[in-house]
Amino acid sequence: MTRWFAIVGFVLAGLLVVAVELAARREDSRVPALGDLCGYVMRYQVGRVPVGRIGILGFWWWLGWHFFAR
Repeated sequence: MTRWFAIVGFVLAGLLVVAVELAARREDSRVPALGDLCGYVMRYQVGRVPVGRIGILGFWWWLGWHFFAR
């Protein structure tokens, strides 16, 4: 039963991402597109350490772990 809650949660999160992306693509929208947001995050550095890139890599690792590890 809890597996279905997790699946529904991931589907709802995916739909939310799609809805925000569609809102960002409207004319005169102040919402940034997903690509713009990722570009902004990936430019973030602390000294010479690319913290944003490490964070994006960690996010993809977490996402892959939850979808492919079983």
